Amino acid sequence: MGIEKLKKERVKDFLNYCTKHRAELDDSYLYGEEFEKFEPNDENPTYILIDDAEKIIGAASLVIDDYYRSGKKARFRIFHTETGNASDYKELLQAVSKHAEGMDSVFVFIPLTNKALLNMVESLDFKLWRYSFLMVKENISEYPIELPENYSIRPLIPGKDEAVWCEIRNEGFAKLPGSETPMTEEIIRDRMTGSDYLEDGALILYHQDRAIGIVQGLDDEYDNAPIMCIGPLAIIPEYQGCGLGRTLLRASINYAKQHGYTRTILCVDGKNERAKTLYLHEGFKDVHADVAYTFDLKQRNK
Repeated sequence: MGIEKLKKERVKDFLNYCTKHRAELDDSYLYGEEFEKFEPNDENPTYILIDDAEKIIGAASLVIDDYYRSGKKARFRIFHTETGNASDYKELLQAVSKHAEGMDSVFVFIPLTNKALLNMVESLDFKLWRYSFLMVKENISEYPIELPENYSIRPLIPGKDEAVWCEIRNEGFAKLPGSETPMTEEIIRDRMTGSDYLEDGALILYHQDRAIGIVQGLDDEYDNAPIMCIGPLAIIPEYQGCGLGRTLLRASINYAKQHGYTRTILCVDGKNERAKTLYLHEGFKDVHADVAYTFDLKQRNK
């Protein structure tokens, strides 16, 4: 039994392992087109734990793309073993962390129900960071949208509005844990080429000619059925508290209904109490909770 760097010839086995244990973990990066086309590289350093029969019985894989690198925080795609041994987790952590040069920390989301893994990362000196809640609204219907005078909602125009989108998103999320790293125009353009991108699903709220809010709908899957994911939703600070977030949320739900979706899903940080209260009032219900833990990479050689 030992730790090995994942090689291309074992990618299929790795993906099968991730799929097998997906229900125990945060599955944000464990399904969809990106997952199916996964390749181990500098952005996806990955190690596997194998038994004497060469079977994969554990895995650690990081996501270190441009966004996470700019924030100096790497994220685990998967951190899991079938052995449950602290020594195996520690070896996987040490192996994969060597590829996170220049990063300050690495973080992992763990379902609140997976007490064994929560206890394990705490024993490895991971520190509690924040909570995240997944919320679903079923049987959606269209809302009448009434905007104040001189306000309008328009779809994002690719090749024109990326800078505006970034400005609003970054200003609106500047103090939100986990989202404080600024987005770049390049990242926005890259995400528009993803299989989850919906044409005209990204909406911008204007006050006269000034862009003040954004919301986006993305194609997603939940419980093995299609669903539209809403996010990000942001209003610049000086316009918050005026009901405009509710208006943008409803506009996105209307888009979902008009494009054949029967339900929507979104994720909200536990500290964003105003947003969660809004979603509850609009008929969303908690379906899942994750806990985020961080590991200070200065400890990796201890």
